[in-house]
Amino acid sequence: MRVERIHLEQDAGKSIHDMDPNMSFVDLNRTGVALMEIVSKPDIRGPEEAAAYLTKLRQILRYLGTCNGDMQSGAMRADVNVSICLPGQYEKYQATQDFSHLGTRCEIKNMNSMRFIQQAIEVEAKRQIAIVEGGGEVVQETRLFDPDKMETRSMRSKEEAHDYRYFPDPDLLPLVIEQAWVDNINATLPELPDAKKARFINDFGLSDYDASVLTADLDSSSYFEETAKGRDGKMAANWVINELFGRLKKDEKAITDSPVTPAQLGGVIDLIASDAISGKIAKDVFEIAYTTGRDPAEIVETEGLKQVTDTGAIEAAVDAIIAANPDQVAKARENPKLAGWFVGQTMKATGGKANPKAVNEIVAKKLNG
Repeated sequence: MRVERIHLEQDAGKSIHDMDPNMSFVDLNRTGVALMEIVSKPDIRGPEEAAAYLTKLRQILRYLGTCNGDMQSGAMRADVNVSICLPGQYEKYQATQDFSHLGTRCEIKNMNSMRFIQQAIEVEAKRQIAIVEGGGEVVQETRLFDPDKMETRSMRSKEEAHDYRYFPDPDLLPLVIEQAWVDNINATLPELPDAKKARFINDFGLSDYDASVLTADLDSSSYFEETAKGRDGKMAANWVINELFGRLKKDEKAITDSPVTPAQLGGVIDLIASDAISGKIAKDVFEIAYTTGRDPAEIVETEGLKQVTDTGAIEAAVDAIIAANPDQVAKARENPKLAGWFVGQTMKATGGKANPKAVNEIVAKKLNG
């Protein structure tokens, strides 16, 4: 997706014509607010591509700290130019950059959600197709999208540049942008999403999916990096994505509002890595830390959750289960896959605190003995 230009403006008052049939109003709430307009080339082929482009653009802007990208509050809005063309014509435009191969465009103004943008493109494209198939011609104009009626309606005929009657402001001198200044800015840019994703895959051994989830926004990537520092990256990613994100989603909280700090989540991972607790108990420890803010190591100590690694104690538990279930023993010796039942019963008998690896080894030894 090519960007044609970016320019800075100040938001002006906007006219409102649909509040009263006899009057027009002027909304000056955003007057003077700085804004950046990004104009893209006609490279987008459909609603899904448009949403993907805007999502990626918003991600980059958030990483740069340019804006928060909140569309509902108006921090980011989109005007969409929609046109249709016959099969093969778009490819001719790509080869020649001749706009005559493209259809007449209509601009849909001021949409404030990805869903509305996709819906507006869809219904406007269908409207234009119906006009052309009916023998008519699409008129260049500005339209508004009505999400309740799922239709676009005419707002005004589309102006060309000369209709705006642009003229130079003598108080605003021309700006000369030197390449050295541009190069300096480029050299001081923060790490952008795609570069960070590639680094996460390379440095932490993450899958493409996990790296994409963790770099979706800057706060999530920062949380993960702090959690993974000096630890197994894949394990850290698993805990951040599955446990933390899942719990935050349930409570409708953002990562910035997480009750569990990266240090606390890292503490849970450290306890697993040192065999102090099992993965099952770790989830209980995480839940307590999430709801109380307590330190994971202190939770394990106080609640008596430390993993049982004493092979003698585990062996005694396995012996008791084997002695109480002779029929199950016979079945397991015929079908080794049933050994998992004894592992589960042993974990249950020890309150989930037995070392799973030790349990598996002892059960296998006893059943094969």
